[in-house]
Amino acid sequence: MPAPSTAATPTIVLVGHGMVGQRFLEELAARQVTERARIVVLAEEPRPAYDRVALTSYFTGRTPDELSVTAPDFMAEHGIELYLDDPAEHLDRASRTVTTRSGRTVRYDTLVLATGSYPFVPPVPGKDARGCFVYRTIEDLLAIEAYAKTAHTGLVVGGGLLGLEAAGALDGLGLATHIVEFAPRLMPVQVDEGGGAALLRTVSGMGLSVHAGVGTQEVLTGEDGAVSGVRLSDGSELATDLVVFSAGVRPRDSLARTGGLGVGERGGITVDTDCRSTDPAVYAIGECAQAADGRVYGLVAPGYEMARTAAASIAGTAVDGFTGADLSTKLKLLGVDVASFGDAHGTAEDCLDVVYADSRAGVYKKLVLDPDGTLLGGILVGDAEAYGTLRALTGSKPPLAPEQLVLPAGSGAPAALGPAALPDEAVICSCHNVTKGTVRAAVTEHACGTVPEVKKCTKAGTGCGGCAKVLEQLVDAELEASGVEVDKGLCGCFGHTRQELYEIVRALRLTSYRELLDTHGREAARGTDGCEICKPAVGSIIASLAPAIGASGYVLDGEQAALQDTNDHFLANLQRNGSYSVVPRIPGGEITPDKLIVIGEVARDFGLYTKITGGQRIDLFGARVDQLPLIWARLVAAGFESGHAYGKALRTVKSCVGQTWCRYGVQDSVRMAIDLELRYRGLRAPHKLKSAVSGCTRECAEAQSKDFGVIATAQGWNLYVGGNGGATPRHADLLAQDLSDAELVRLIDRFLMFYIRTADRLERTAAWLDRLEGGLDHLRDVVVHDSLGICAELESLMDAHVAHYRDEWAETLDDPDRLARFVSFVNAPDTPDPTVRFVPERDQIKPDLPLLTLDPPPRTTTPALEGTATR
Repeated sequence: MPAPSTAATPTIVLVGHGMVGQRFLEELAARQVTERARIVVLAEEPRPAYDRVALTSYFTGRTPDELSVTAPDFMAEHGIELYLDDPAEHLDRASRTVTTRSGRTVRYDTLVLATGSYPFVPPVPGKDARGCFVYRTIEDLLAIEAYAKTAHTGLVVGGGLLGLEAAGALDGLGLATHIVEFAPRLMPVQVDEGGGAALLRTVSGMGLSVHAGVGTQEVLTGEDGAVSGVRLSDGSELATDLVVFSAGVRPRDSLARTGGLGVGERGGITVDTDCRSTDPAVYAIGECAQAADGRVYGLVAPGYEMARTAAASIAGTAVDGFTGADLSTKLKLLGVDVASFGDAHGTAEDCLDVVYADSRAGVYKKLVLDPDGTLLGGILVGDAEAYGTLRALTGSKPPLAPEQLVLPAGSGAPAALGPAALPDEAVICSCHNVTKGTVRAAVTEHACGTVPEVKKCTKAGTGCGGCAKVLEQLVDAELEASGVEVDKGLCGCFGHTRQELYEIVRALRLTSYRELLDTHGREAARGTDGCEICKPAVGSIIASLAPAIGASGYVLDGEQAALQDTNDHFLANLQRNGSYSVVPRIPGGEITPDKLIVIGEVARDFGLYTKITGGQRIDLFGARVDQLPLIWARLVAAGFESGHAYGKALRTVKSCVGQTWCRYGVQDSVRMAIDLELRYRGLRAPHKLKSAVSGCTRECAEAQSKDFGVIATAQGWNLYVGGNGGATPRHADLLAQDLSDAELVRLIDRFLMFYIRTADRLERTAAWLDRLEGGLDHLRDVVVHDSLGICAELESLMDAHVAHYRDEWAETLDDPDRLARFVSFVNAPDTPDPTVRFVPERDQIKPDLPLLTLDPPPRTTTPALEGTATR
């Protein structure tokens, strides 16, 4: 082999530009290697490195540019040559050259392979049929999205991490979705049987069909060669239009194999602790490498550590070698938190389990301990709030009894462990191997005064984001311990909390955001337009206090309109395709046949997609802005009103059929649900509110998962508060029992107004109750026993709300000025602006072509103002 180049500037070639490859480049830059070496990057994909971990977020609105992990000026700033869409296809170690698909040949002094992995597609007949896809790149997602437009059913082969993400994507695209997993449970690598069962119940409850314990035997095709179904190993068949293979990945090591480098028995380029391959001039990092411990790591955090190790070795700086990595991971799959850490499956000898399971809430928690109480690992499904703290405590004896670490909030367990319980050597951010001590030093030694400053200094929290909450708690605690006053202000415009702003607005009867900002905002914010954090928050405060302070209760009157977010701005829910959904209120889920017919006619006449919601209502999807008043008019005429599905307000009060029909019912739950929904409709709050009333303790309405829930007893009603069926489920706590109708309504009035008065911005009742000093006992003292002497005031505020309620849809329809805002665009076909003319697209214009006036405009035209022309 010839000696390395003796040129003054050595050449480092990086093959592959994914997340790990980009991190390697950043590590080189941090060590000033980019200043003394030529860096060449050969990338297979047509775009720079992007966040593959968050790939599915493309389907929720993030653009490919927003997914990028490469700063726009990074390559130019460091003189790095990046060649996109031109992968390396041949490695000649004798001449130390790499040749790309386009024929470009690059000589290297040091070669770094970061080629990642490729999706494994089972060798089943039909796997290459039209309609079969893998789920790995942005290009894959674009292809799936395009094909799904003509499909009705989708099937994912594989129920692991990416398989569930792919299933969520197909479901989001409107396809009936199946998941086929060969193992007997979902996510078999990360969770055990109990965790898999909890996950299965939750996923199935979302309407996805799971087929576990069976394999895919054949992809069936129709006469046109497109996918028509799948035959499973048990002989059954599933009809489907689209198949996504997500059955695992394999190291992409073909370049190394053809180049004669050593590879592992099951794939992966073998490397030592410095990430060097069997050729000292060639390194391998990330998913394409088999580490010195014989493992191929498929997570981004180990890849980042390998990138750091390789960069340090190349730079000649001292660094601990890569001998293995923590496989802990926390993800949100299909809206469900799933986390595992340490010895999650309990493989250690004589280890013990502590398990908490709640199948109703879809929560499963397991801690693995050795006999002396040392925490070895665990699994969290449905509620992974404590993941950051528990993972950091792995390998030590927690300061609390194990069962107290898994019990849910409100069950009598002490508050969750805070950062003070963690030792300095505890790893806070596993993506970047940042310890608690490093974070503390950033605050105390490097004068970092905010979480963003700590992130910039340590890189903690800039990876997967799983440590964000613990990081924020740790930084605040360290600042307070240092005598620094932590800014608790709502945003950069206000130094006051939301609770303080509520009291200011109430006491001074302020009805104007501008007046509040100019009199109580930060000095620098006065005279500005404010920000997108405080405007809707203050708008909500003014709306919730409107009758008491003399403000208009209509959220689109005057200045209030400028404070609202998109949903409130049009009194409808914005959907991902730019259209809106309409949800009429159906109190208690009770509806007449005539009203059902009206909803069906509206959906038919406007071409809307209809869906029964979980709150016993009917959602109408696909309306344009200009169609909203027309739809409302039909609904209002039939006796419907706004369901406030767009607002941070009461959504629904769900109910079972109660004693009227059910042989187990002991109270009229439907009547009570209707009474409560009509009483609290339109009530603006820090976050949305959901409720339910069950007619007996069988709990068919699921009242204990609601912000406030009511369960009938033979003696009256039991009131539960602070429940949440969202991403972090929480059972509601029993506030009072055996209440009369009047007592029940009075306590709910007090509870809701106290929550509105004291909660933070966008804080659900569950999080508010967990944060409330004194918790449930304090809440009971305030709203039941009137310990603060404010109950009369709380009741008065609610009475004012009830007395002044007005339906926002009807209010809009009765005012031509208000109706004027509901236009899709200035030149909408149904409301043409006479001052607007239309000209052909730029590339269609000819110098001698006269301007054409078109009404309505075809889809291929571009609007231009009267008297202007495009060139």
